[in-house]
Amino acid sequence: MLPQGVNIAHPDKLYIGGAWVPAHSGRQLEMISPNTEQVVARCAEADEADMDAAVAAARAAFDTGPWPTLPAAERIAAFRKLVAHLETRVPELAAAWTAQMGGLSSFAGPMHAGSVMTLGQIADFAESFKFVEQRATVGAAVGLVVHEPVGVVAAIAPWNGPFGIMANKVAYALLTGCTVIMKPSPETPLEAYIIAEAAEAAGLPPGTVNLVPSHREAADHLVCNHGVDKVSFTGSTLAGKRIAQVCGERIARYTLELGGKSAAIIRDDFPTEAAAQLLTGTLNTLSGQVCAMLSRAIVPRARHDELAAAIKQEMAKVVIGHSDDPATQLGPLAMKRQLERVKMYIEEGKKTADLVCGGGRPSHLNQGYFIEPTLFANVDNHSRIAQEEIFGPVLCLIPCDDEEDAIRIANESNYGLNGSVLTLDPEAAYAIGRRIRTGGFGQNGLRMDFGLPFGGFKQSGVGREGGPEGLWGYLETKTMLLDGMPAAL
Repeated sequence: MLPQGVNIAHPDKLYIGGAWVPAHSGRQLEMISPNTEQVVARCAEADEADMDAAVAAARAAFDTGPWPTLPAAERIAAFRKLVAHLETRVPELAAAWTAQMGGLSSFAGPMHAGSVMTLGQIADFAESFKFVEQRATVGAAVGLVVHEPVGVVAAIAPWNGPFGIMANKVAYALLTGCTVIMKPSPETPLEAYIIAEAAEAAGLPPGTVNLVPSHREAADHLVCNHGVDKVSFTGSTLAGKRIAQVCGERIARYTLELGGKSAAIIRDDFPTEAAAQLLTGTLNTLSGQVCAMLSRAIVPRARHDELAAAIKQEMAKVVIGHSDDPATQLGPLAMKRQLERVKMYIEEGKKTADLVCGGGRPSHLNQGYFIEPTLFANVDNHSRIAQEEIFGPVLCLIPCDDEEDAIRIANESNYGLNGSVLTLDPEAAYAIGRRIRTGGFGQNGLRMDFGLPFGGFKQSGVGREGGPEGLWGYLETKTMLLDGMPAAL
């Protein structure tokens, strides 16, 4: 069973060791439409035995297979074949995303085309990367610094951006010479199936890419397997802490891109109506289910009520509906448990802040995981709704005394993923951005470029993905001191 427009050859199987094999458990995962609450797809569910099989296949492919020892140019050429296959399947990727997590169909095509284009950029980064370089040394006649693949990578991706996030992890792993085990979210595994089919079509050696969709227990078993050299994880901070703990016990490598509670500071030179439009439009993105979402807006106290009224007016205009309707601006939340989570935070917010608008189910939609865009005003930055990641279309408006106070409030968070300042002055934007403790910062909105490094400070993560810097997390550095230059170089 697959969504219309999605063509996967073996959704009832796992991809392990270059073959499509039945799941050990015989169980299947079900994908539920956030629009209709009906099952739209099924695929095989991996269990602990499948995880061990995938690790063994990836381990063998790394330890004895050709992939890690191929010249970088050959790996890059093979990877470009994988990308070429994915280019032909952008419509399927878009349809899968809309069906599984309710992403807007109007955005799905450009989003996935952009994600595939980013893969080509990553190949370009690898092409110009010096995997072996000579350095001056007093220790020998020749000093070489060699960058070698870290080994077997467990790539664990979330449900909100399942293709782009997983594909980037696979790209960096493959281009550096690693082998990889894809563990997609159980809610959105179809994109990873398409990546596996692309690897097969590109002729990658058996075991180089493996696919094992599963629930949390089997995923934890994968992370605990000592045959895994590195875990690349995008998801919640709570799960990231568990992965760091497990990897720390055996000094395994990990990259973690975790949660956020990012702030937008509104300066006095930025018009109120423009700020209201920008903040509301941003909140509609993936129904607020974005780790870098600007979910806190910090505004001078004298402008607080004016901005609250303007945002309320903008939120009233938002078109809420099914994600496959081109007119829809705000689609559903991805799943029932996410809807329940957002509703819980809205109830918590009512205890400590002023609910200006939203907070309920849209009156014209009695089915699906829908919630109105929601604004809380006069929010205390120490409250739960200001400090904890809600992951939904809920905006907290926080008054500040002056610019210094705004910067203090923005930094007063356990998270440090993203931030913004709404200002017409680039000099001020730069000066403020340098003082905000986040891995990303943009002037006038939620600005992201996955061709550049992406990651967080504090509890928002460890390491970076994106840009040439993304290669470093998949490499080990070796120093070689030799009596002469090898002929191969």
